[in-house]
Amino acid sequence: MYDWPILSVVTFLPLVGALLIVLMIRGDDEVAQRNARWVALWATLVTFIISLLLLAGFDMAGTEFQFVEHRAWLGDFAAYRMGVDGISLPFILLTTLLMPMCILASWESIHVRVKEYMICFLVLETLMIGTFAALDLLQFYIFFEGGLIPMFLIIGIWGGKRRIYATFKFFLYTLAGSVLMMLAIMAMYWQAGTTDIAVLLKHGFPSGMQYWLWIAFFASFAVKMPMWPVHTWLPDAHVEAPTAGSVILAGILLKMGGYGLLRFSLPMFPEASAYFAPFVFTLSVIAIIYTSLVALMQEDIKKLIAYSSVAHMGYVTMGIFTLTQEGIQGAVFQMVSHGFVSGALFLCVGVIYDRMHTREIAAYGGIVHRMPLYATVFMVFTMANVGLPGTSGFIGEFLTLLATFGRNTWVAFFATTGVILSAAYALWLYRRVIFGALEKESLKGLTDLNGREMLSLVPLLFFTVLFGVWPQPILDACNVAVNAIVARADVAAGAVKAAALMLP
Repeated sequence: MYDWPILSVVTFLPLVGALLIVLMIRGDDEVAQRNARWVALWATLVTFIISLLLLAGFDMAGTEFQFVEHRAWLGDFAAYRMGVDGISLPFILLTTLLMPMCILASWESIHVRVKEYMICFLVLETLMIGTFAALDLLQFYIFFEGGLIPMFLIIGIWGGKRRIYATFKFFLYTLAGSVLMMLAIMAMYWQAGTTDIAVLLKHGFPSGMQYWLWIAFFASFAVKMPMWPVHTWLPDAHVEAPTAGSVILAGILLKMGGYGLLRFSLPMFPEASAYFAPFVFTLSVIAIIYTSLVALMQEDIKKLIAYSSVAHMGYVTMGIFTLTQEGIQGAVFQMVSHGFVSGALFLCVGVIYDRMHTREIAAYGGIVHRMPLYATVFMVFTMANVGLPGTSGFIGEFLTLLATFGRNTWVAFFATTGVILSAAYALWLYRRVIFGALEKESLKGLTDLNGREMLSLVPLLFFTVLFGVWPQPILDACNVAVNAIVARADVAAGAVKAAALMLP
């Protein structure tokens, strides 16, 4: 523990960087653009370094929220409460790690309104960290929904040709899902008399009320992840977003849905979670198989990886609703790993897009002859996306499938086909882009990864391999928090079974 408000510093330091850009940098000439880039890079780097102090001071055996900050605003309603546990800490660190990579990835590709672009990303970082650190329901909702605004601008201003359509679709889908959550938050306050998440986690909501609250929260989190069939906004958003926008969408914003399920749905509405688990299993299996098949049909690299993300999130929801230790830990690990791997894959797409200005798979082929280093890095992340042992992608999928097998062998069987399909579309993509003869004249002038691009990819490469062979740090960090969720879920599952036996 520290004597200073470290969580507030980590949360709002990027916002300070955004204010510095607003107040100190004038104009939009080359000097102003360069200064805006450097301020944003240093703000995100310092935020990442300070966030490592959270990891250094975190007690893995602690059963309560740590680094807690509390300032009363309106009594028990809408207070400023911050804190972390073993579930939120990995996502905060993932956010602070990916943000400098996003600034580096945008260094040369963004030339218009650079100052505003950097401000949007810094504000977005504050809102994302705040979402994971909030210990007040209303505060969580503000951060959770506030992240829509800068991402709406990032896609709508710096996106591709269909950016207006994609950004409005993204905004309306995610906002519509969250209206029900706002109503549920008000109902929870009227029933429990507080919006303090730590108190609500110990509050036993009536069984009948739990089902309606679960549905309201699930509507929001399912869209955010996104789950089938409310996933259609994601491929459009990914295709039209700039490279860094795609990295944040896949690496962080999708994880907010899974985090919400772990923070609210399971521990606060355990009976409803046990009741609806078969329903979530069905949606998860459909997502894994259907979106994997759709990925096989794509001709756009970004869209293929986007559908791959939907499939991988299917393993997350499936693992969460096994309501077991290995399943939930596997889901947390899968989300963190997917942040590394999918973020890196979109960075890899950005590298060749910056050179060729096309994402069509057919436009490439044989670039290993011109970019051997790029081909090697891309291969590692492709193998991790497939779930190759020795990479972080394997650990999460294996744990979720293992836990699912213990619950329902048929669900596990059908979900396992997603592993085969992921190998099919990922290796198909890699072969067509990297291997073959270098026949196209436009590809013969390609240059390999430069220093800036290596700087953005090597840290993700390191963690993808490190956690593939040594997953214990992530598993240990979330172990105590997951134990508490599982304990409540076991009691609830027993109550659901007893109620089912009493039916005529």
